Amino acid sequence: MRFGRYGNWMAAAAGLVLWTSAVFAAGSPAFDHFYNLEYDEALAIFSKEVAEKPNSAQAHNNLAQTVLFRVMFQHGALESDLIGSAHPFSSRPKLAATAAETAQFESAVAKAIELSQTRLALLPNDPEGLYTLGVALGLRANWNYLVNKAWIDPLKDATQARKYHLQATTADPNFHDARLVQGVHDYLIGSLPFTVKMMGFLAGFRGDREEGMRTLRLVATKGDRNKPDAAVLLAAILRREKKQAEAVPLLEEMTSRFPRNYLFRFELALLYADLHDRAKALAQIDAIEKFRAKGTAGFAQLTAERVAYMRGQVYFLLREYDSALPQLWTAAKASVNGDLDANAVAQAWLRLGQTYDAKGRRQEALAAYKRAVDVGPQTASGKEAKDYLSSPFKHKAA
Repeated sequence: MRFGRYGNWMAAAAGLVLWTSAVFAAGSPAFDHFYNLEYDEALAIFSKEVAEKPNSAQAHNNLAQTVLFRVMFQHGALESDLIGSAHPFSSRPKLAATAAETAQFESAVAKAIELSQTRLALLPNDPEGLYTLGVALGLRANWNYLVNKAWIDPLKDATQARKYHLQATTADPNFHDARLVQGVHDYLIGSLPFTVKMMGFLAGFRGDREEGMRTLRLVATKGDRNKPDAAVLLAAILRREKKQAEAVPLLEEMTSRFPRNYLFRFELALLYADLHDRAKALAQIDAIEKFRAKGTAGFAQLTAERVAYMRGQVYFLLREYDSALPQLWTAAKASVNGDLDANAVAQAWLRLGQTYDAKGRRQEALAAYKRAVDVGPQTASGKEAKDYLSSPFKHKAA
């Protein structure tokens, strides 16, 4: 069965359970490593935890989530482009996971499901068992969507995850962490075209974008394990909804709490640029460059090309096109297999094209768009670039 123009929306509902599955204990070393993008360190701790607590569904979920996010991070899939791009929820290229990563992830998720089901067989309405089962299904939905590029099975898993977490919050109304999947699900289903909502496995779920955001705010405020996840995802959604001012405090708190996570600083810079706060936007990029130059933990792996990409994005959003051009050129010329991933390189070429269009240099813009398509034909940026081959980019009035 083919879904035509609804494919990207299907992919969205299937795959955007991102950041909705954490079950970490706040303040733990693994928790700190995870949110500071130090996945190898977090994985080592969680692997030890699984060995020490083989019958803990939470431990197996922790391990599976870390494997998933490490793969996503390696392929540039943790930035808000998936939500905030001009092609909403556009599908990304398949993420390449190794056989070892796939085996480790699948084993951990299968064990988490098994242990959760065993617990629920004894205690059918146990909130924790319902929660860990929903988390495992959410993780499996993400893996199958991002790595295996499936749609239907992940969408079913995401819907089931929501059902189990709804049962958990019915049993314990104060279990706010279990509302995260519900919030994401409500937002996504509320965003789907009517035709897609009529598909059988979505029957009964009307969805409500505003209700979804309210639920995410609740988790970001009162949650325990999932508070950071709710804050990050809500900030990305608020940017897509053109409510950047509401997103800023969320990312300011996350940047303060996890200072080695350069992606939080970059996302905050983009928010400030959207709001035309030049000083604060560039201050975040300057801080990233400062930490990178000093070899600060978490920043040492950043290349000059990566920072140029970030700075070029900010200048572009500020509409300082002459300043954006040299930065974007530095990023665009980076090797896909070297300094930047395919998504970032395609994004740089796309931004170059848009910058040239904004300056009235159409032929140079066309050349840049073609490069974006060539570099990342399946990326959101590559697909967006195709549109501008026939119609010039125009920045909307500020």
